[in-house]
Amino acid sequence: MTGVAGVPAELCAVVLAAGEGTRLRPLTERVPKALCPAGNVPLLDRALARLAGLGLAGPDRVAVNACYLGDQVVAHVGDRAHLSVEPGDPLGTAGGVANLRDWIDGRPVLVGNADAYLADRAAPPGPDLAALLDGWDGRTVRLLGQPAADPAAPGTFAGHCFTGFSLLPWRLVRDLPVVFSDLVRAVWRPAEAAGALTVVPYPGTFFDTGTPADYLAANLHAAGGTLVDESATVTGPCVESVVGAGARVDGDVFRTVVWPGATVRAGERLRNVIRAGNDMTVPCTAQG
Repeated sequence: MTGVAGVPAELCAVVLAAGEGTRLRPLTERVPKALCPAGNVPLLDRALARLAGLGLAGPDRVAVNACYLGDQVVAHVGDRAHLSVEPGDPLGTAGGVANLRDWIDGRPVLVGNADAYLADRAAPPGPDLAALLDGWDGRTVRLLGQPAADPAAPGTFAGHCFTGFSLLPWRLVRDLPVVFSDLVRAVWRPAEAAGALTVVPYPGTFFDTGTPADYLAANLHAAGGTLVDESATVTGPCVESVVGAGARVDGDVFRTVVWPGATVRAGERLRNVIRAGNDMTVPCTAQG
C-alpha cells in the first residue's frame, strides 16, 4: 500500500538534529547547526518541508532528535514533529535512531540529516526524493548519493558520496543499541557487505553545510543572487549576499551571509564571510 507520490503508507521519517556542528564553530556556539539559516530559512525547516512534500508531516509521521542546544530545537519544532531529546552527549546517527525505536514501532524509516542542503531545479522539495522511494521493497537499505570525485575514496558507497537521506527497513532498526554509534558502521557497511545496499543518485545540488565554506555556498545557491529579508535594512552595497530578518547593513558586503539581527557597520567591507551578531565574523575559505 502506498500514500502520497508513491510513499509507502506506513513510512515514518526521522530528522537528525542533535549534533554539535563543531566545524561550524563559532557560529554553532550560539545556534545549533540544524537552526542555522540557509537562504534565510533554518536548515531544519528545509528538511521538514521536504518531508511534507512527500506527505510526511506531524508527530505521528515525523520525529526530530535534539541534544546540543536542544532547548532551541525543541522550541523551534513545537508540535510539528515528535521530539526525542537525548540526555548528555549526542547519541550519533545510529544511536539517535535507536532511541526512537518505540516511536518507529515496526515501520520503515526515512532518515535525513538536518544539515543536508538539497535543491533540484527539476523537482520541488519532497518530489526530488521520489527516485529514492520508487520501487523500494522495504527490506534493503537505500542511500541518496552523488558520484564522488574519487570513486575509490574512503567514505564512498558504490563510487558515490552520501547526500543526506537514507531508507532503513525496520528489521535493521529493531536491534540497534541505544549507545553512541553511527549508521555508517552499524547499518550501511554491513548492508553493503551483504549485497543489500543500493545508492540512488541525486541529480540536483547538494551541500552538507558542515564547513563555513560549504555553508556559505549553500546560502549563495539558495539566494540565487542577492536575498534580503523584507525586515532588514540595507544602505550599503550588497552583492551576491544573504541578509536575514532584522539585520542592518550599512557597510559593503559581497558573497556574505548576514544572520538575522546582525549588524554590518558603515565602513566595514565584508567578503566571503558569515556575520553573526554585531561582532562575529567567520571567514569561509575552502578547506583542504
